[in-house]
Amino acid sequence: MSGATTENDGEDEIVTVNFKVTQSFLDEIDGTWQGRGFNSRSEFIRYTLRDAIEFPTFDRDELVALLEAEEDIRKGRTMSAEEAREQFGTDGDE
Repeated sequence: MSGATTENDGEDEIVTVNFKVTQSFLDEIDGTWQGRGFNSRSEFIRYTLRDAIEFPTFDRDELVALLEAEEDIRKGRTMSAEEAREQFGTDGDE
């Protein structure tokens, strides 16, 4: 199902990583991988970690910018598209 694999292509050494989770979290993981068609818990965890690296969500600076923008909206510190076009000298046809 995924590109994450334990197959060794001869270039990378396969290593085992151990980590601790609560039993309730492990139960959630097991319910998720089984429900989504993965062959094993390990395959699901590799896929999830690879996906997190290849497609990160937001970094700290982006989250701070989003929070600041939300605060600007709540406090009415925004402008219309027309006001922005006037302020920055664009006609909107670009």
